[in-house]
Order: sequence, then C-alpha cells, then structure tokens
Amino acid sequence: MEATLILGIILAYLKKSGNRHAFRSVWLGTGFAIAVSVIVGSIIFFAASELEGRGEEIFEGVASLTAAGLLSWMIFWMHRQSANIRGHLHEQIQTALSSRSSLGLIMLSFVAVVREGIETALFLFAAATAEGSPGLYAFGGILGLGIALAIGIGIYRGASRLNLRSFFTVTSLLLILFGAGLLVHGIGELQEAGAIPPLVEHVWDSGPLLPEASTFGKFLTATFGYRESPSLVEAIAYFGYLGVALAGYFYPRTSKGEASSGQKSRPSRAHATGKARNA
Repeated sequence: MEATLILGIILAYLKKSGNRHAFRSVWLGTGFAIAVSVIVGSIIFFAASELEGRGEEIFEGVASLTAAGLLSWMIFWMHRQSANIRGHLHEQIQTALSSRSSLGLIMLSFVAVVREGIETALFLFAAATAEGSPGLYAFGGILGLGIALAIGIGIYRGASRLNLRSFFTVTSLLLILFGAGLLVHGIGELQEAGAIPPLVEHVWDSGPLLPEASTFGKFLTATFGYRESPSLVEAIAYFGYLGVALAGYFYPRTSKGEASSGQKSRPSRAHATGKARNA
C-alpha cells in the first residue's frame, strides 16, 4: 500500500502539472523494482528449499530477523516523512523535471517500490515458513496487491482526499505488531537450531485457551508471532520490541511539540523585556 500510495502521488502530480509524458519513466522504474523484488524473493524461497535441518532453521531465523529490521526501519522512515510526504515528493519530482532527465523519476519510483517489494518478499517468506502454507500466502499476497493497486488508483484520481499522516499512523501501528511477530519467529527458529538459549523453556501456557493449531491461533502465529508457550527470551524480545518501538514512534512527536512551544515562549519573554526597557 505504501508503494502504491507514493506512486499515486507521483502520477497525480505529473498529471496535474501537465507532464504526462513523464509517466513512462515512472512505470519504467516501477517495472525494474518489481523485477528486482521478484528475483530477490525467488532467491530467498529457492535457497531455503535447498536447506535442511539446522541450516534451514538458521536461514529462516536470519531471514525473519532481517525482515523485522527492515520493517522497523521503514516504519520510522515513513513516520518522519508522513508530515510532509506530498511536499517532499513534489520537490523531488520538480527537481527531476527541471533537469530534463528521466533518470531522476526512474530512480524515485524504483526506490519507492523496491524497498517495499523486498520487504514484502521477506515478510511473506517468514510468515509462510511460520505457518507452512506457501500457496495460501501466495494467494493472500496477490489479494493484497490487488487491494493496494485499488488504493493507488484512488490516490491518483483524488490525492487530496486522504490524510496521509493518519493513514501512516494506523498502518505503522499494525506494522509494529508484525515486526514483533517476525522478531519472535526468528528467535524461535534460532532457538530450535541451538544458536540462542531459551533461558526458561516455557514462561506460560495459553494453549488451553487459544491453541496455536486452531484457525485463529494459526492466524495470530503467522501474523503477530503468537506463542501459546513462549520461552523467556521470546517473551522479553516481544514485549521489549513493542515497548521500544511504540515509545520511539510517539515520543519524538511530543518532545518536538515541547521544543516548538519553548521556542515560541522565548521570543515573547524577550519582547516583554524590550517593552520594559523602553518604558
């Protein structure tokens, strides 16, 4: 959705500014990005299929941790950009148009799509290995892509109607939960491989209330990293990640607001002092 959102903003601006001829560069960059994402995703899946036993567990664990890291980086990158993402993109587009070079637009669309594409490939791989149903996840991926394209088309036709800051806040909160699940899944695979000690094998057992083997349990396991009987390391990693990610996401906005209010108050005090001296 984030990739199609950005593409929708780019295309809408080009259309509004009378630069439809630049669509070709955007689609060219998008095509390259999709090709790279598919190649990377294929390499990951085929490499995993050739491994067995401990090697497979380590590979899947590292892939999940890498996906969690990329997802976390993307969450905070989008958080910083969401306040003025349209303005920032418009500046980049205008710079590319002013240089009369198609390379700028190609790279802008390529970067926007490829980072999301590789991240999606890693996420689908980690989720599919957690549940063990690659076919179902392939179907879900295609369904998600169709919905994302529909949202992108909606942005293109009426880009000013969506509050991007609110949109990215909601999606980022969901992605933080996904990231916590990927982190726990990666740690679980490395624990099975003997690379990470569990410290305490089973901290609690919620199996009687919500077993992992149930339909809802499988969904929670694959999506949010649910464990009916997690180890101490998994529990610490999960709640620690959520605490740090949520604090890091919301705290800067508060501190920024305090800083700006402090800056506003200082000139007023100076102004008052000046008035006193004049009197």
